[in-house]
Amino acid sequence: MSAAEGARRPAGLRDEVAGHRRWGRREVLRSAATLAAVAWAGGSFAQGGGTSAVQAVARGWLVLADRGDFGATWDATGKQFRNAITRERWSESAAGVRQPLGPMTQRSVLSTTFPKSVPGAPQGEYAIVLFRTSFAKRDDGRETVTLERESDGAWRVVGYVIQ
Repeated sequence: MSAAEGARRPAGLRDEVAGHRRWGRREVLRSAATLAAVAWAGGSFAQGGGTSAVQAVARGWLVLADRGDFGATWDATGKQFRNAITRERWSESAAGVRQPLGPMTQRSVLSTTFPKSVPGAPQGEYAIVLFRTSFAKRDDGRETVTLERESDGAWRVVGYVIQ
């Protein structure tokens, strides 16, 4: 499929290729935005030590994105994320969104919530960390990092959105 054909596809339409869903950049970002927005609306505010641990994982993952190492960000994601998009496609999509913003200049946590479910995903333990982020070419951005506690007990990123 050519890039022009992909651009004409309806939002949300995806190909099944070798058992993997292939999403365009808009579909990835739109799906992640929907996931984050609905989870944010239905989430509960967390208190206690779990908040710091989740924020540390989210910040560590964002450091990789800030460096432009999008392959490493994919490697550090959870199973749901890796099953939804290939490493190559994620790297291309993420670079296309992040690079035009320029380097990150400031980031602060606005909130952390812990919903038990997010749209399109099974019940589980999720965390959503919302950051206020400034970039060299964009002063007032919002980054939403969605994490899931996987069966080994580790928190891993399963969604990322820049607004």
